[in-house]
Amino acid sequence: MWESYSKSYLKNNRASSLSIMIAAFLAAMFLSLLCSIAYNLWAYEVEKITIEEGSWQGRIVCHMENNPLSMIQSFKNVEKVVVNEDLSTKDRQVLDLYFENPRSIYEDMSVISEQLGLEEEAVSYHSLLLSRYLIHDPKAERTPLLLTFYLSILILMIVSLILLIENSFQLSMNARVHQFGILSSIGATPRQIRICLLQEAVYLSVLPIILGTLLGIGVSLCFTEAVNFLSADLSGRHKAVFQYHPMVFAVTLLSSGITMLFSAWIPARKLSRLTALEAIRNSRGSQSGKRKHSPVLSILFGIEGELAGNALRVQKKSLRISTVSLILSFLGFSTMLCFTTLSQISTRETYFERYQGAWDIMLTIKNGGGTDFALTEELQKISGIREVTVYQKEMTTIFVPNYWQSQNLLALGGFGAVSKVSGSEGGFWVKAPVVVLDDNSFLRYSSQIGSSQSLDGAIVYNQIWDSLNSNFRKKEYIPFLKEDIKTTVLSDREQSGQEMEVPILSYAQKLPVLREEYDNYGLVHVIPASMWKNLHKTSHIGETDSCIRIFARNGVTLEELTDIENRAVEALESGYQIESENRLKERLDNDAMIRGMVVILGALCLLLAIIGIANVFSNTLGFLYQRKQEFAQYLSVGLTPEQMKHMFCIEAFVIAGRPLLITFLLTVLFVQFATSVSYLEPVVFWKEAPVIPILLFALMIAGFVALAYYLGGRRLLNCDLKDNIYQ
Repeated sequence: MWESYSKSYLKNNRASSLSIMIAAFLAAMFLSLLCSIAYNLWAYEVEKITIEEGSWQGRIVCHMENNPLSMIQSFKNVEKVVVNEDLSTKDRQVLDLYFENPRSIYEDMSVISEQLGLEEEAVSYHSLLLSRYLIHDPKAERTPLLLTFYLSILILMIVSLILLIENSFQLSMNARVHQFGILSSIGATPRQIRICLLQEAVYLSVLPIILGTLLGIGVSLCFTEAVNFLSADLSGRHKAVFQYHPMVFAVTLLSSGITMLFSAWIPARKLSRLTALEAIRNSRGSQSGKRKHSPVLSILFGIEGELAGNALRVQKKSLRISTVSLILSFLGFSTMLCFTTLSQISTRETYFERYQGAWDIMLTIKNGGGTDFALTEELQKISGIREVTVYQKEMTTIFVPNYWQSQNLLALGGFGAVSKVSGSEGGFWVKAPVVVLDDNSFLRYSSQIGSSQSLDGAIVYNQIWDSLNSNFRKKEYIPFLKEDIKTTVLSDREQSGQEMEVPILSYAQKLPVLREEYDNYGLVHVIPASMWKNLHKTSHIGETDSCIRIFARNGVTLEELTDIENRAVEALESGYQIESENRLKERLDNDAMIRGMVVILGALCLLLAIIGIANVFSNTLGFLYQRKQEFAQYLSVGLTPEQMKHMFCIEAFVIAGRPLLITFLLTVLFVQFATSVSYLEPVVFWKEAPVIPILLFALMIAGFVALAYYLGGRRLLNCDLKDNIYQ
C-alpha cells in the first residue's frame, strides 16, 4: 500500500502533510527544551551543592588514637578517604568518604562504623547531594519525590503533545475516510490500514523530530544565557554553564518517537475499525451526534449563538487539550505573578522594612570563637562609619520551673498552652539564645532600656508571643517570667551537657537592634563579651561565627556603602574568613531574583500557552475547512456570510473566554486563600496586584485564538461551497 497509495497521497496533499510535520516539530522542540532545561537545572544544583558544602558523600568523626584511614580504604567500594582539616581538632579526626558506587553508601557506612566500633552519631551523610542522585536513606519515613516530580512533568507534557499531534493526524485521516472505505472494500485489512498510516506518520515525523530536538537544545542554551544575564548582578551566585548529555538526547528522541507513534496510532485504530460501508458513506461526519440547546449563547447571540454552540459541542474532544493548556498556562502565569507579589509584600514588611534601621553592612567572621571584640575601635576609625557592633549568637537551653511563669502567662494556660509544647514534671525546657555583645554596645543597650551600667550580668528579654490572641504578622507579647529571679542556669544539654550559672542584671521588653530572628518562645540572654570570656574559663559552651554590624552615615548611596564595605573588610586582620553583606545591594539582589523567577516561570507558562494556541490553530485551520458541507447547508437555508462571520467570532470568544473566566475565578480564590493564610489584609495586595501583566497575557491568548479563527474562516469563505451542499 505504501508504493501504490501512500506516496502519491502525500505528494498530492502537501497541506495536510505539512500540518503533521509542524505538529511533530513543535512536539519534539518542546520535549527537547523541557528535558534540556531539567537536566541543566539538576546539574547546576549539584554544582552549587558541591561548591557550598563539598562533594563528600559520607563523613565519620573518630575519637580514637589509632588512625582508621587504612582500615576504611581497605573497603572495596571506598574510592578515597580525605581528612577534613577544617573540622578536625586535636581530640578528634573528621574523615570525608567518597564511594565508587554511592548507591550502597548507607549499607557500606553502617558496616564501616561497626568495624570501627563507632556510635551512630559519629556517622553522617551528605543527604542533600545524595538526594540529587536519587539516593535516599532506606530508613527515612518519607522519601523525596524529586524523580517522581520530573517524570510527572515529562509524562504530562507527553500526554499534552500526544493530544496535540493526534488532532493533526485525526484531521488528516478524517478527510480520507471515504478513500479507506474503498480500499477496505477491495480487500485491505484493518492491520494493513493501520500499518500504512503509521508508515506515513514515521515518514512525515522523522526529520521534524530531529530538527525540533536540535532547536530545543539551542533554545535551552539561550535560556541558560538569559538566566545568567538576568542574574549577572547577583552577589554570591556562580555562573551557570550549559551542559548536555547524550542520554538526554536519547530520552528526547525516545519520548518524541513514542509521542508521535501514539498520536498516529489513536486515530489509525479508530479509522481501521470502521466497516467498509461506514467509511464509504462517511457516516461519522463532523456534525454527527445529537444536537443540544445552548441557552446562554442563544440568549446572548441569537441563532448564530445556537449554531456556534452546536459546533463547539462537536469539537469538544479536539478542543479539550487546547482548553486545558490555556487554563494551565493562564492560571500558572496569574498565580505565579500573584504569588511573587505576595512574596514581595511579605519580604518587604517582615524583612526590609522591619530591619531597615538595624544594619547597613554585616560582616560574618567564620569560626569566630576567638574573635577580638575590640574590633569596634579599629572599624570606627573608617570614615563614613557611624556605629559598629560586634556580637556572637549562641544557642543554649534553660529549665523553667512552673512557678517562674508570670501571672499573664499562667492566665493563658501556661507555657504549654501558648507554645503547644508539653513539658516535663515541674517545668519546661526552653530555648535560651545568647547574644554576646562587645562591652561598649552592651553598655549602650543597657542605657537604652534604663538598666544599670554594669558588665557583671546578663539582661533577659522577658517577652513571649501570645499566639492565642494574635497572629504571626501582628504579634502581641506578654511577660514570660516573674522578674524576681536573680540567676539562671544555661545548659548545652544537646551537645556537651555542660552548664553555666548566669547572674541577671535586669529584664527588658525590647532587644538590641540587630538583624536577627529569635525563637518566639525562647528566653534571650544578652551578655557582655568580657563576662562571656570569664564564663568560658569554666565552660566551653558555644564556638560559633561572629558578626559585625555596621551603620553608615545617613543618606549613604550604594556606591559609598560598597566602598565602606570594602574598606571594612580590608581593615580586619588577615587570617579571618569573612563574608560581607550590603543592605542596599541585598535589596537590589532580591528584586533581581524575583524578576528572574518571574521570567523563568513566565517562560514555562508561555510554553503551555503555545501548546494550547498551536492546538487551536491546528484544530481551527483543519476543522473549519472540513465544515464546508455544514456551512454550505447554512447558506442554502438563508444564512448570510456576515452571520457566518458572527458564528466564527462567537466560537473564538467562547474558546478564549472560557479558560480566561475559569482562571479569573480560580485566581481570585487563590488570592483570598493566600492572604488569609498569611494574615495579610486583602486591600494591601489589591493595591499592588499585577493586573496589567495578567491582562496583557489574557489579550495575547484571545488575540491568537481570534487570529486562528480569522485565517480559518477566511479560507473557508473564499472557497466554493455550492458543491458541498449535498455531500
